[in-house]
Amino acid sequence: MNTIEKLHKEWLACQPLTSELKQQMDQQFMLDFNYNSNHIEGNTLTYGQTKLLLLFGDTVGNASMQDYEEMKAHNVGLELMKITALDKNRKLSETFIRELNKVILVRDFWKTSRDGDFRYQIKVGVYKTRPNSVITPTGEIFQYALPEETSALMYDLLEWYNEEEEKGILSPIELASLFHYRYIRIHPFEDGNGRIARLIVNYILLRHDYPMIVVRTDDRKNYLNALNQCDVLSGKTPSVGAHATYNQTKPLIDYLADITEKKLTAVLQLMKGEIKELVESIDDTAIGMEKSGQKKSGQKRWSEILELLKSNPSISRKELSEKLKINPSAIQKHIQKLKSEGIIKRIGGDRGGYWEVN
Repeated sequence: MNTIEKLHKEWLACQPLTSELKQQMDQQFMLDFNYNSNHIEGNTLTYGQTKLLLLFGDTVGNASMQDYEEMKAHNVGLELMKITALDKNRKLSETFIRELNKVILVRDFWKTSRDGDFRYQIKVGVYKTRPNSVITPTGEIFQYALPEETSALMYDLLEWYNEEEEKGILSPIELASLFHYRYIRIHPFEDGNGRIARLIVNYILLRHDYPMIVVRTDDRKNYLNALNQCDVLSGKTPSVGAHATYNQTKPLIDYLADITEKKLTAVLQLMKGEIKELVESIDDTAIGMEKSGQKKSGQKRWSEILELLKSNPSISRKELSEKLKINPSAIQKHIQKLKSEGIIKRIGGDRGGYWEVN
């Protein structure tokens, strides 16, 4: 924590950021956080599809419309969270958390039970009306708080948080970690709990002038392992987990502290010009940067190619190369990637055929 405090002071001393750097960091975080937080929960959009959706509004590829809608809604939730966190006169409330759940889930919908025996309705922004649980790696069922316990436990959680924030004894990372774990042990909604927990972690960090963090989907195993270690230390009783102590939550505190330290180090390097960009995801559209008059990222090229294919489905690779002023081999790499993602497909042969954008 001493290292984090030192880095945080250095971060504060560099404020305010230039408008250009702030815009760059905000946009990159928006992409990385939305992609990773949703992907952890099973959203099938690739990082490339997420970029196309959030930067250009394109819903192309073979993912379900529900996944596209979910990603867009999560981004709305992120913006709502940021606005609320920066209002220092407004305390964190159950009303806000309910609203956040309503925003990211959009509307009521139906789900099928784990055993497939029945369907039940998910009501957005409403606390659960049926027990929820998770199956552990050992095959054991781990129960969260019962519906009849939920309102009281959520009241306790918010009372505790607002009191501790006012005291200022716990660091923002400790406060965020404790909130995250206690909230997860309650699991107050039928759906969206993991995403809400990570949004509130960043609510707390942003509110206390820290850069927001990303729990990466490729680090999901370590993230879940930290939560599992907390479960072992706090036991199986939901009401005990919902009031977990500092020591019982230490694995998650250490995990999130490590991410925060790395994020602070990286943003300071970015501000000093030691690195050119800060990307907190594995970019599955990273198919190379072409050496033309101006380098453009994979997702920008995708958008340009798709626009040309839409306006002229019969366009050849050679014509694409000439219009975009990049070499044919680079065009071929982009075409192959777009085809493998299910975003485009070729109807017919090279002669007389055409491109279909899904």
